[in-house]
Amino acid sequence: MIRIELLRAWPQRFERALIELPDGACVADALLRAGWKLDADFVALAVFGQAANGRTALHDGDRIELLRPLQIDPKQARRARAQNSC
Repeated sequence: MIRIELLRAWPQRFERALIELPDGACVADALLRAGWKLDADFVALAVFGQAANGRTALHDGDRIELLRPLQIDPKQARRARAQNSC
């Protein structure tokens, strides 16, 4: 058995699930066990910050992150901060 942590976050709150899966499990298995899915709020997956998909193999202690879509392009956000700091 392997232990997996799942995380999803919104502004001001987050949810965390700790689950156990059989050896050889993948991200899709973990999502199914937790009852979580990708939808309009969460559009991508990562394992410890590295892009993942449903077939990504899991190892004991992995953390799956459900990712929200970007609200603004990171380059635009940096430009806006730079303009406001001058």
